[in-house]
Amino acid sequence: MAMAPPVTKRWCWALILLFLFLFVQSSTAIYCGAEDCYALLNVSQDANASDIKRSYYKLSLKHHPDKNPDPESKKLFVKIATAYEILKDNETRSQYDYAIEHPEEVFYNTAQYYRAKYGHKSDPRAVLIGLLVVLSAFQYLNNVARYNEAIATVKRTPAYKNKLKALELERTGGVSNKKKGSKQIDQKLQEELSNELDLQIKGAEKPSVWELLGVRFILLPYTIIKLLVWYSSWVWRYKVKKAPYSWEDASYLTRRSLGVSADAWANLDEYRKEDLVQRRLWEKQNLENYFAEMRKDSKRRR
Repeated sequence: MAMAPPVTKRWCWALILLFLFLFVQSSTAIYCGAEDCYALLNVSQDANASDIKRSYYKLSLKHHPDKNPDPESKKLFVKIATAYEILKDNETRSQYDYAIEHPEEVFYNTAQYYRAKYGHKSDPRAVLIGLLVVLSAFQYLNNVARYNEAIATVKRTPAYKNKLKALELERTGGVSNKKKGSKQIDQKLQEELSNELDLQIKGAEKPSVWELLGVRFILLPYTIIKLLVWYSSWVWRYKVKKAPYSWEDASYLTRRSLGVSADAWANLDEYRKEDLVQRRLWEKQNLENYFAEMRKDSKRRR
């Protein structure tokens, strides 16, 4: 395996160090900077909520910018307000106390701080909806890009051009316009004919809103109920009443046994479908016999 160039390694280390510098600080510095939150409010670590609140109001009145024009006092007022925001809440105070007692757990303390600071401000339902909308938008744009790319590839194949030519001759009555100024007309006609051709491309189906992640999530309860009803009906009809399989259900069992997709099954001719269904391949022994026949045919053709 080729080694990464030294320059690339240096860039990787530089990015790692930059991340550590910007987002990972000492366990307590992320709360009140280099200061101690308790010291800023002139209280001890075991002070109760009333003592913290009383001390905060006393210090805020003393250092408020409206009453104390000193620039240093204004900076101290901001620090006092920050310390009070941390210590007045039981959860953030508990996390701060833990950070004081366990300064070595830098990553854990940092994660706890940012979770408490930003996590409660976001409604989980709104986050989930926003995530589904974003993912669905990316999914749809990706499907459109893949579909357009597949269409462009198919249109360059000789088979497509032959189909388009045959359709053009059918529409024009076998007369091809070869005048010099008819190039634009032919291109417009080709676009119209192209829209008439049914392009079924495996793995690049035409984008549908119903296939989007967000829509499927919304319809999930309906899908589950529909599946339960279908399964109950299946058990009652074929397990309890022992009724013979309908053509649709027998086809489903056959293609499931063979591992064939619905699109591939639809492209088979009717004679082939009927032959496979009559073999009852959903029964294990019949399926094994069918595969044995296929292997024998394959050996004879070699």
